[in-house]
Amino acid sequence: MGEIVVCIAESINIMGKKTGPAMKERNPQPIQQMAKEETELGGDYLDLNIGPAKKDGPELASWIVKVVEEVVDTPLSLDTTNPDAMIAGIKASRKPSTFLMNSISIQPERLEKLGPFAAEVGCDVVALLWGLEGLPRDANERAALAVDLIMKLNEYGIPNEKIWVDPILTPITLGAEQIQEALTFLSMLQDIAPGAKSTIGLSNVSNGVAHHLRPYLNRVMLMMLMKYDIYSAIVDVYDKELVEVAKGKHPDWVALVHRMMDGEEPDPKGLTPKELEIYKTYKVLSGQSIFSESWLEL
Repeated sequence: MGEIVVCIAESINIMGKKTGPAMKERNPQPIQQMAKEETELGGDYLDLNIGPAKKDGPELASWIVKVVEEVVDTPLSLDTTNPDAMIAGIKASRKPSTFLMNSISIQPERLEKLGPFAAEVGCDVVALLWGLEGLPRDANERAALAVDLIMKLNEYGIPNEKIWVDPILTPITLGAEQIQEALTFLSMLQDIAPGAKSTIGLSNVSNGVAHHLRPYLNRVMLMMLMKYDIYSAIVDVYDKELVEVAKGKHPDWVALVHRMMDGEEPDPKGLTPKELEIYKTYKVLSGQSIFSESWLEL
């Protein structure tokens, strides 16, 4: 993929200020408005996150898919932990084979229900590397889990090319170690599963950080992921600069980050204000500086 990252727009979410109440009230207008906006802003896919949807999952999933498909042709990603809702939502689509199922994991109750269904309709799947005991501890545990999960998906008849592997990005507030493990895993992915795609919930890295600071972390994290040819990311498409990075518009910024990842130490005095912002943010995300919310001022 190289310099361009497929953007999966994240804002149609049960937790969203506008879209959450609209889902509960079955009010299509705010959701359709956002679907149109996200498409115009560069969303290649729209993620419809209905959460656990325990009570009325299948009905909600079917409703939201139909509502969004009325106004845009953008491919959809359905995001729910309820397997019955996932199946109902994808079945409600006019074009189920273009869907991205977000997500499938090694847990038998999800895998055994969703795997055969995904193979039958021909949709792509996000293979979430969440193990039976939770988050893998390091890159090697992620790799072992990925081998198991991809092998099972292949057995159902889902080829590597339709599998988008998500190594799970953890918040910087928990430290930089797990971020490094996710990156190391991405460097191994094509050896483990040639032809498989990669994806990541980008905004996870800035979860829990003050709202106005989150874009700085998200943008530089994406630049770091691009060194490992990340195929796609679930992103805030309302952040124009982030989408520009994803679409290959700022190669100089990306090159600066990649040089630092290769061990180069630029002189901060010679950097522009923008480059200095990227430099300081990289230092935090790579674990070379301890994270605090004043990292840009130090």
